[in-house]
Formats: sequence, C-alpha cells, structure tokens
Amino acid sequence: MPTPNTSPIFSIAGDAQWSSSAMTVVNTGHISSSAATQSYLVFSAGTNGSYVQKIRFRHLPPSNNVATVARVWINNGTAISNFSASTLWDEITIAANTVSQSAASINYELPLGFALPVGYAIYVTIGTAPTGSGIQATVIGGDY
Repeated sequence: MPTPNTSPIFSIAGDAQWSSSAMTVVNTGHISSSAATQSYLVFSAGTNGSYVQKIRFRHLPPSNNVATVARVWINNGTAISNFSASTLWDEITIAANTVSQSAASINYELPLGFALPVGYAIYVTIGTAPTGSGIQATVIGGDY
C-alpha cells in the first residue's frame, strides 16, 4: 500500500482555459465516435497536473440559440478516436436563449473539483446545433 499523503497540495498558479472556437457542431454519440472537429478541447492539464474547479457554459451573442445538452468528457491524453480514452463525466442542459439588451443571458456551471493528471484533458460536445452564434465553455482551475 502506498504511503498516504499527509501534506495538503495547492495549485501554484491559476489557470483558465476555454474552447478556441464557438461550439456549433453536434456530436450525438460517444466522443470517440466522431471526428475531433465534433468535440471541443476546453482544458489541458499543466506539466505537473492541474486542479479543475468548475466549467461554465454561456450562449455567445449576438444571436439567439436553441436549447442543447453539453457533455463533459475526461480524456486520458490518448487519441479521442479510441473508445477507452475518454469517459463521460457529466451533462448539463442549456436552455434556449433570446438575446436582449436589457437582460443578461444566463450562464450554466458544473462543479468539477478534482485533480487532472499530467497529459489529461477535458473535452465538451453538444447535442443540438445552435441556431445562433454557439456556446462557449470556460474551465477555471489551477496548475500544480
């Protein structure tokens, strides 16, 4: 049995990462059943691993969007085309959004709260094609 860690570990530097493009392409199956263009890389662990606190989803202005589901996948750092490389961590329903100049669009958060090993990554897929500008996902965490 390994020796238990008796010292707390804290992240050295904060880390915020997000999808590099608006999420607009649908992936209705397992992440590995589709091309990489149908899944969005939203976080990669740092050189010593990372702590991921939460992921936030927002509709992107200026257009209205239909409802969708966002699926959050943890990938072990190997090709996402390999079924055993990713696991579905959680899902969240994102309601339809009508852009307004007098009321804010709602955001949606999923708590993560775990350490992400070196080489691991977090991907997101969406289940329904947005009618507007798309969705963006942002992960807040810290690097060890």
